[in-house]
Amino acid sequence: MKAVEVARPGVLAIAERPMPPDPGPDEILIKVKAVGICGSDMHVYRGRSAFATYPRVIGHEISGEVASVGKGVLGLSAGDKVVVDPVISCGSCYACRLGRPNVCRDVKCLGVHVDGGAQEYIIATRDKVYKVSQSLSFEAASTVEPYSIAAQALSRGRAVGDDMALVCGAGPIGLVILQGLKALGAKVAVADVVDSRLKMAVSCGADAVVNSSTQDLERFAVDFTGSEGFPLIFEATGSIQVLELVVSKLASQAGRVVVLGYPPEKAQISPLDIMRRELDILGSRLNNKQFPTAIKWVERGDVDPSKIISHAFPFQDAQKAISFIEENPHEVCKAILKF
Repeated sequence: MKAVEVARPGVLAIAERPMPPDPGPDEILIKVKAVGICGSDMHVYRGRSAFATYPRVIGHEISGEVASVGKGVLGLSAGDKVVVDPVISCGSCYACRLGRPNVCRDVKCLGVHVDGGAQEYIIATRDKVYKVSQSLSFEAASTVEPYSIAAQALSRGRAVGDDMALVCGAGPIGLVILQGLKALGAKVAVADVVDSRLKMAVSCGADAVVNSSTQDLERFAVDFTGSEGFPLIFEATGSIQVLELVVSKLASQAGRVVVLGYPPEKAQISPLDIMRRELDILGSRLNNKQFPTAIKWVERGDVDPSKIISHAFPFQDAQKAISFIEENPHEVCKAILKF
């Protein structure tokens, strides 16, 4: 079978890989149909991932159909349309025992730590495979994983319908968080430095947008929130300066700040800013069993994958797709490889 393989940083090829074996007990053989290209795939390709080893088959935003099932598998049969949760955990460390396997001591993600879904067939265990509606396109189904990231971030931030929220960053993750917040009924502002991204945010339901390269974000926050600051902020830009501003100036008293971006620099944050307003600063990583929530959002139309899918390529054109993403970052939101 064919697989999209990064042999070493900067070198990508359509490689021949052996077919997976017949599925064992509690395993499912899946014929892959669509795989989203994520920022982590780009990091693996460019050698900027702290976790990837090579050669590596990329891809963790996976949809496909069941080819066959192993002994003991219940609730799935050949032909079912499915998505795959890419998080792999040990099940025994403190985080796993606490019910937070997404931050397992030895957590792994398909396409980064181990081979991913950008290949014609994959094997997955039953607990990682979720059936979706046959009416969903494979491209839309592949966005369930990004929406699970949004569901996790909303869960970490304890988001509710009457929240007033700021999403920093209108890339794919910022936009799925925005859509998740609007599905709850929250009032949401989005900040970015790229006007085309902000236009996408408007199309996804943002109540207000602000280009922080040309407008004063602090002044905007005062006007939008009536001088109280934002009770809920999602930092998805990966900019140290934005994180510092969020904590020092933009969060309200008793505010919640959910951090998803991870630049290499260290932030200069005053503990006094955290203490005097009793801020909650919360990390959000991968997803913790959020696929059912994300599937419900997509199937009910609470969120709209068509708003974030901007391009699709045959998987044989994976190199062309990655080059296009790198050369046109302001045009591309979510690109899909089709199998």
